[in-house]
Amino acid sequence: MQVAIIGAGLAGLTAARQCQAQGHHVTVYEKSRGVSGRMSTRQTELGGFDHGAQYFTASSDRFKKEVADWLKLEWVVPWESKLVKLDHSAVSAVTNENKRYVPVPGMSSLGKQLAHGVDVRLEQQVVALEAHGEQWILSVKTDEVPVAASAGPFDAVIMAIPPEQASVLLKAHASFSHQVADVRLQPCWVLMLGFQHPLNLDYDGAWVANSRLGWIARDTSKPDHRAGERWVCHATAAWSVEHLEDDHERAKEKLSKAFHEATGSPIQAIHAVTHRWLFAQADKPLPESHLWDSKAKIGVCGDWFASGLEGAGRVENAFLSGLAMAQSIG
Repeated sequence: MQVAIIGAGLAGLTAARQCQAQGHHVTVYEKSRGVSGRMSTRQTELGGFDHGAQYFTASSDRFKKEVADWLKLEWVVPWESKLVKLDHSAVSAVTNENKRYVPVPGMSSLGKQLAHGVDVRLEQQVVALEAHGEQWILSVKTDEVPVAASAGPFDAVIMAIPPEQASVLLKAHASFSHQVADVRLQPCWVLMLGFQHPLNLDYDGAWVANSRLGWIARDTSKPDHRAGERWVCHATAAWSVEHLEDDHERAKEKLSKAFHEATGSPIQAIHAVTHRWLFAQADKPLPESHLWDSKAKIGVCGDWFASGLEGAGRVENAFLSGLAMAQSIG
């Protein structure tokens, strides 16, 4: 079959590789300039910032097997990190035995490896679907061309994008459209800080309490990352929702202050940039691994499905969802 996949994050790339392994011809459409979705790395003159997903763990047997393969290929390595809890600069230990992994030399590296051998069309946004007999025609928009072009026909379409974006494309095309329309992803403001000198903080990452921030991490504590002192700071979902429409300067000022309050460090950054993820974490994930309409041959997958795990929004959710989605096509 000719299969179109919308979205080149981990779920989309996993589905693409599995579909190819099953003998299908796959075309992936990605609206951004690169693959990896929220497993992205922002490159700067100081080095890279993993400003989306910070690391991943593996709990299911299937994902553990995949991670073992990635370790052998040296695509990922363990992150032997010291993580703590912070409350107004008071530090307390965290007891968590889960092994954490990071792609090297940055989170986006895994997506780039998985994209090898896959037909990925970057900076091409799918804006509409149209039935063409028992097949599908996609309307694809690029920055260079003002009028959307047609692509296809495709025998099946997989959407590996946030539910808010999938819902716009689905309309009444699939039996599960109403389920997708009910799912919401919370936003997340991110602050990236670079320092000229080490902060000498006795931890690599921290969950922060009673703060605008929910998480901070020394990006440069990860293996094979460029040396320096770079920190990634994630605001809480509540703060991100409340300040969703703030401009970047205002968000940077408030989150920088929160970082200094949380860490107790007075040292000022020489580099401070914010990023706003509009769709970061599922409020109420769907319990399934994916949704597939076998009659219409349309499916959706992503980390906003529980996929048999507790909660959602993790790298493992994205992988299991994309894999199950492709297997449903057969």
